Amino acid sequence: MPLLVNGARVDLARPTGDMIRAHPHLEEKAKLLRSQPAQIVEPKGLLYVQQREFAVTTPKDGSVSILGSDDATTCHIVVLRHTGSGATCLTHCDGSDTEAEVSLIMSSVKSFSSSTGCGRLEVHLVGGFNDDRQLSQKLTNQLLRAFDLQPEEVHLVTFCVTELNDREEQDIHFPIIYGIAVNVKTAEIFPATFPVKGPDEDLRSAHTLTGAPLTNIYDAKTEQLRIGPYFWGPFPHVDFWLEQDDAQILQNLSTSPLAEPPHFVSHIRSTLTFLKEHPFPSRSLFPDRKPRIYKKNEEGLWEQVCSDKI
Repeated sequence: MPLLVNGARVDLARPTGDMIRAHPHLEEKAKLLRSQPAQIVEPKGLLYVQQREFAVTTPKDGSVSILGSDDATTCHIVVLRHTGSGATCLTHCDGSDTEAEVSLIMSSVKSFSSSTGCGRLEVHLVGGFNDDRQLSQKLTNQLLRAFDLQPEEVHLVTFCVTELNDREEQDIHFPIIYGIAVNVKTAEIFPATFPVKGPDEDLRSAHTLTGAPLTNIYDAKTEQLRIGPYFWGPFPHVDFWLEQDDAQILQNLSTSPLAEPPHFVSHIRSTLTFLKEHPFPSRSLFPDRKPRIYKKNEEGLWEQVCSDKI
């Protein structure tokens, strides 16, 4: 079944600009979302999703009430929700394997919605901008096509991507929204930033930098965040990259060097340092081949629990 807007199939043979003109409410909704200041989301009740990760949960979750992700330049943040069950998935896509990733998040939401007779699948796309290499536009097109290929009807509700998320300053283009959060209890979606992106921020970033596929990090049934086990070999030329100045790292390790948030280089350095310290995570991080498991404590913060207590 197709991707729908207001009950009508999206014509993917035409440019996205035509779709926006045909459905002006999408542009109005994007404008409204862009006009909201980014809210600072504190760690309590938050499940932060990094690039090439996804998480799905339901309103019944007693630990997680907010799913969120940020630092998206050419990347897109996708929220898929079933209106009957309230099952909500958030993922941070970078175009590495879009069709497979969309199938994965569809399956994850459907697994929580199979017994629900009513409701529909709704998708919200946010991120990207008018970048020089047109990577954002390519990812927008990939996502639209991937959702259109799904066997179920999917309703496009929010479309704040690429040209609808672009601002220009002194001939340089930037995204307006870099991050969003979704309240899984109320379904509200809003621009957001996250002071804390853990747990295991460097480990999870290293997993992505070494070419990981899209990974599910949360088990909503047990309300556990599960990281790993992840395996990689020594990162190529890690010493060389750590010796480079900020400008070289920005130019060579970003898809959009002029539009990155200020902490991009320090984040990459931290991840590279982690990779240097752990060339063989099978020995140093996951010798027992078991994931690092976290649960929310009484303060609503992630706390590591021992695998043998599960």
